Amino acid sequence: MANLDDLPIRESLKGRVPYGAPQLHVPVALNVNENTHGIPEVVAMDIITRLAAEVLTINRYPDREFVELRDALAKYLGHDLSREQIWAANGSNEVIQQILQAFGGPGRKALGFGPTYSMYRIISDGTDTEYVDAGRDERYELSVETAVAAIKQHSPDIILLCSPNNPTGTPLSLEVIEAVYSATSGVVVVDEAYAEFAYPDTPSAITLLEGRERLMVSRTMSKAFAFAGARVGYLAADPAVIDALRLVRLPYHLSAFTQAAALAALSHSELMLSAVADIRVQRDRIIAELIEMHLDPYRSDSNFVLFGGVDSPKDVWQQLLESGVLVRDVGIDGTLRVTAGTEAETTQFLDTLREVLKG
Repeated sequence: MANLDDLPIRESLKGRVPYGAPQLHVPVALNVNENTHGIPEVVAMDIITRLAAEVLTINRYPDREFVELRDALAKYLGHDLSREQIWAANGSNEVIQQILQAFGGPGRKALGFGPTYSMYRIISDGTDTEYVDAGRDERYELSVETAVAAIKQHSPDIILLCSPNNPTGTPLSLEVIEAVYSATSGVVVVDEAYAEFAYPDTPSAITLLEGRERLMVSRTMSKAFAFAGARVGYLAADPAVIDALRLVRLPYHLSAFTQAAALAALSHSELMLSAVADIRVQRDRIIAELIEMHLDPYRSDSNFVLFGGVDSPKDVWQQLLESGVLVRDVGIDGTLRVTAGTEAETTQFLDTLREVLKG
């Protein structure tokens, strides 16, 4: 049996590693920022009904333009968006991959501000786009000055802004996004995967779309909608951007089942998002109690908390795991990251961490 080194893969992929987060069966899994609140039964039954209806015509291809879904997403986002400004794919990762396929490639450069979402580099590698990892300010904040200086230094074709940032949870101001857009002739992608968890009245980058044809705002249903297994991501942008993504998407890339499930969830959006307020409470509770433990949680507008002050992250991670609690070691010295779960899950994490630290 051959191994990877025996195959004639592209030079740019040699030595690279795929995305990998532990998928372990434990009582309390708080490592990949899933919404640990299950979807309401009434929504589940609506999804099942719609999927059953699709089975009757599953011999036919789905709507290639997923018009009904784009209408529903535009309605959900508001801001007078129309279907012509909406795109969707199998998770926001595929949306970002399509952006890199359309606007990146050999001889082109993508810029991110690390530490940030690890898939930006992986997708760049997969599309043969050079990836540059620029730094952040203290406590992983990102200022106008730092962002603009990196753009001037590297002249990227694509700028990837994670807002709030993963894995740090750091919010990003509209002022920074506006400054980044003005500083480049390339495209600017604002990844708002965790936007619904931000504090109430936090403005979205969607408010900046008008008059900015190179600005794109990606979202996902995986997090706030508790829809990670359905794989639905989407994008709001100028209609010309949507046309560009059509050039690289695979035919009929969104299955009939995916479209039906997403439509059902969006038709119950208020109910589906009912757990968001509780998740915010648990996130803020985690921050407060970590401070009481003399740890150092970072500012977070997401459904997770990165915290420092951990003397041996690998040892603490392992001891938590042995007690049935799975968190994430994201590779930042002295830190671990934990998802805000249900009240019971959060309590289990906090109580177990206290015991581990005492030991």
